[in-house]
Amino acid sequence: MTQKNWHIQRSGACVTLARHLPARFDVSATARFPLVARTRLAHQIRQDMWRALQNLRGFSPVVQIEQIEDGLSVTAGGRLGPPISGQVSQKIDALLHDGALRARWIKCAGGVRT
Repeated sequence: MTQKNWHIQRSGACVTLARHLPARFDVSATARFPLVARTRLAHQIRQDMWRALQNLRGFSPVVQIEQIEDGLSVTAGGRLGPPISGQVSQKIDALLHDGALRARWIKCAGGVRT
């Protein structure tokens, strides 16, 4: 468990950051990233996802990062309380593909590893 009750689960090449266990994706989006520190990247994505969706009642962020052959596969999303619009997945997808946020996350996670 991390600061303020955030749970980090590690399983082989996969790192999952979640507020509640078991981690669950009621809504999600995916993106690829270069090789960087997975846990740091997960925290950066979680923070910005929370900022973007904090007014969404019952939302609990989850970020899962898996190392793949040439980088990282990121799934971001989380649990939802009451039923909501499908636009949440689109918001998360836009967040994961925002160039400025991606550059900041990669920098904070230690830069690209070769």
